[in-house]
Amino acid sequence: MVRVSVRLDDLPLRDDLRGLTPYGAPQAPLPVALNVNENTHPVPEAVADDILDSIARALREVNRYPDREFTAVREGFAEYLGHGLSAAQIWAANGSNEVLQHLLQAFAGPGRTAFGFAPTYSMYPLLTRATGATYVSGTRGVDYTLAPEDAAAQVDRGQPDVVFLCAPNNPTGTPLGLDVIEAVYDAAPGIVIVDEAYQEFAPRDSRSALTLLPDRPRLVVSRTMSKAFAFAGARVGYLAADPAVIDALRLVRLPYHLSALTQAAASAALRHAPAMLAMVDEIVAQRDRISATLDALGYRPFESWTNFVLFSGVEDPAATWQGLYERGVLIRDVGIAHSLRVTAGTAEESTVFLDALASLGPGGAGAH
Repeated sequence: MVRVSVRLDDLPLRDDLRGLTPYGAPQAPLPVALNVNENTHPVPEAVADDILDSIARALREVNRYPDREFTAVREGFAEYLGHGLSAAQIWAANGSNEVLQHLLQAFAGPGRTAFGFAPTYSMYPLLTRATGATYVSGTRGVDYTLAPEDAAAQVDRGQPDVVFLCAPNNPTGTPLGLDVIEAVYDAAPGIVIVDEAYQEFAPRDSRSALTLLPDRPRLVVSRTMSKAFAFAGARVGYLAADPAVIDALRLVRLPYHLSALTQAAASAALRHAPAMLAMVDEIVAQRDRISATLDALGYRPFESWTNFVLFSGVEDPAATWQGLYERGVLIRDVGIAHSLRVTAGTAEESTVFLDALASLGPGGAGAH
């Protein structure tokens, strides 16, 4: 039995961290877990075998430090992203959260500010405050969209050192036009981060912010392998930016921050990018099926270019979340009034969720 001698408040914690709550989504061993936007499809067996072989080879030299510049990984990401990018424009870390942390360590910090449009990814303010910077929230339209003129005006008033643009946005799924990114970049004095964690789930004919990188040295486009690549457990995130930005990140990263095993796994997965991404179309089909069925059940699903759906019209989100939990389904209450968010899983998982929600009646549990 662990004896607790002091409370957190008794420790000499930084004053700006007191009262904060760490990031965390409910974890429970339920049959259907659709709450953290994971790709619920397993890695294809042939791909998994190659990844295992690559890790086994890396293990033979695990007594040595890994490649500090993770050259092969950066070359793999540059080839995957295309758009004429080179390895000198690529950075990677342990999940996109560490990528964002590196950016904040380099360009934010004490006396500086970071800005995001609420509601958006809940880690932005946590990461910002952990680096000693101040986080400022802007606003979105009633449908969670952003207009170029309004977004640029908000950034111009705040003059932040770092701007977060989640495209498409989490937790709403909302797409973000390139015209918004261009307007915000022109208004911002500092770094503009476009977080494209869910870009692979957007329509095929939609343009990535990667197309805006030329001649914009303060623009950064971040991605992750956690979603479309079904690689959440491997913890690999990356970004593309001007080589000068990459040099800045070298100043704040820990030495050898990407293990040899992580590098081996990521490089192997990138070699099989078409196979790893083949499941995206199925996930998008389930997302659209969920949206259509939610609409038929009387809820309001918001437009989503991601692997999840935010829907409103929930009379009592807490009671509905609990009702689904009791039926073996875990989704996410993201704190938006009368709304819940569900990840698009396999066809079977989607069916279980939709049937469970329907069984709660119109408006969900607690509705009158």
